Amino acid sequence: MTDTLERPSGEGPSEEHLTMGIDPWEKNWMKLSAGLLVVFAVLITIAGFAAGFQLPGAESEVDPRTVANEGPWAEPGLRDLGDGKFEAYVISQLWSFSPRELVVPIDAEVDLYVTSIDLQHGFKITDTNVNMQIVPGQVSVLTYTFDEVGEFPYICHEYCGEGHAAMFGVVNVVSESEFAEEVGA
Repeated sequence: MTDTLERPSGEGPSEEHLTMGIDPWEKNWMKLSAGLLVVFAVLITIAGFAAGFQLPGAESEVDPRTVANEGPWAEPGLRDLGDGKFEAYVISQLWSFSPRELVVPIDAEVDLYVTSIDLQHGFKITDTNVNMQIVPGQVSVLTYTFDEVGEFPYICHEYCGEGHAAMFGVVNVVSESEFAEEVGA
């Protein structure tokens, strides 16, 4: 009795066609799979840059116990910087955002500054790529250009207790003329 298995003749490649014991067809499929992984990685990277993906970063740190009484956080909301650029300061706290509504003119570039005074929260603006995790004491920042008129609800996507479902707000994107009326009112 021998310890080797012999391949019946006529089935599969002969031993001289095998490389490291790998069938040539299998070897080709492995090369194709590896090539597709590289192509997918390159395409995802290109798509990410083309779509303007940004990672929210910690802009600065604040004291969550006193932040609502300091600087721009004392009156959260939208600030006009001129030339179509704006800053929006939003405070998240148990079961609410302050302010509950932001009115923005179309084509406005808005730097969103968001912090929490109590728990970890989420901040997601529907139909945009704005999605941040909000940590107490940390200011998270993303920039977004609102290029469509309409209502864009924002929600907390981190469960924060029994009133979590009531934690929402809205960005109202309006025409330039409507914005001028809103600011003038």
